[in-house]
Amino acid sequence: MPCYNGGMKRNALVAQSGGPSPVINASLQGVIEGCRAFPDRIGNVYAAWHGIEGVLLEELVDMGRQPAREISLLGTTPAAGAIGTCRYKLTGEQAEDFGRIVDVMKAHDIGYFFYIGGNDSMDTAAKVSALARERGVELVVTGVPKTIDNDIGDSEFTIIDHTPGYGSAARYWALLMQNVEEENRGMCVSEPVAVLQAMGRKSGWITAASRLGDPERRMPLQLYMAETHHTLQSLHDNVNAQLRKSGRCIVVVNEGFDVGGVGERHDGFGHVEYGASRTNAAQEVVNYLNANGLAVRGQATGQVPGVIQRSVSMCASRVDIAEAREVARHAVEVAMKDGTGWMSTILRAPGSTYKARYDKVKLEIVANSERFLPPSWITKDGLDVTDDFVRYAQPLIGDGDPEAPTENGLQRFARLDIQFIGKKCPQYVPVRFRK
Repeated sequence: MPCYNGGMKRNALVAQSGGPSPVINASLQGVIEGCRAFPDRIGNVYAAWHGIEGVLLEELVDMGRQPAREISLLGTTPAAGAIGTCRYKLTGEQAEDFGRIVDVMKAHDIGYFFYIGGNDSMDTAAKVSALARERGVELVVTGVPKTIDNDIGDSEFTIIDHTPGYGSAARYWALLMQNVEEENRGMCVSEPVAVLQAMGRKSGWITAASRLGDPERRMPLQLYMAETHHTLQSLHDNVNAQLRKSGRCIVVVNEGFDVGGVGERHDGFGHVEYGASRTNAAQEVVNYLNANGLAVRGQATGQVPGVIQRSVSMCASRVDIAEAREVARHAVEVAMKDGTGWMSTILRAPGSTYKARYDKVKLEIVANSERFLPPSWITKDGLDVTDDFVRYAQPLIGDGDPEAPTENGLQRFARLDIQFIGKKCPQYVPVRFRK
């Protein structure tokens, strides 16, 4: 059998999973470029159409047939439309699915599998790696980190300093806050309270990033991060205190802020999908404030940016784009040097000047990780973040707009030619597709 550790060339497969980010395609580009740097060990580079579902359905795209121009545009193409993503959850009970994945890998001589995603994806990658070993299949499985939530890792930041996607989501909110401030200043005589909802089910990293739009703390801004456990009543009291002081207030709440039931709906991973739920935290906060009275005349209004914050490239961080690409290239180097079962990771080099360095961590460690805002980075009243958070996050949003190509006044995104290669396995219906 061909061997990945010095024998015949093997093919590589890349797939994406979970919610997208403004820089996820930069990681896709990085994987492709990284694989091409090893022409003596890697043959064809394939992409699975819509993540692990594409592997199960044997829907694979030959990236080597894509025009060089389109591959070069991936770095500034947002979201996951280039090769698709999915929320197909794989559990230990789905032995048929895992077996199918390995069978598809064998049929197409896949020696290297690169999976771009969060902790659920790294759990899947770890299970595929273990199953391949059990079956004697020589398959190197390597993870590439991705999530705008920045909730992968540990409180000491030894697993990963930050995740690709977070810097761009943080920049989106920093810029948004600048603009919301101007609106609130102008409309405060009739709309004194502006309520916005940021993504983040159980952690407040994105909500916290709102402070980056006002590091000098001049805005009447209150942040309600999941870690602080404020209630509607305490929020109402805090907002009215601010209104008595400045006549206006800007409120950012986590989507998971406890407002009671919101008619929750769940995605394929079992997570609450707030954008599909009956109502949302921002609307319930607005309703509560208006029903219980404001300390000044006028009313509260609410806005929910929704998936825009995770999928637009106009506000992407140049630092984030570069790091997403580089951590993916490093994943290929890890696969070549260290074999299966690792995720490429970003750490922060020592010193007062920000600089990223790239390392690796075991997939199993990442799969079981969950990180929240450190308590020391939250102010005592639970309404803001400290300067330590600002110093941590500010370098990640970079300086300046991304250099995104345009045509006829519109952004020019990568448009790949999605044609599947010939199938070699029997037709298969994934376990979760069966009724």
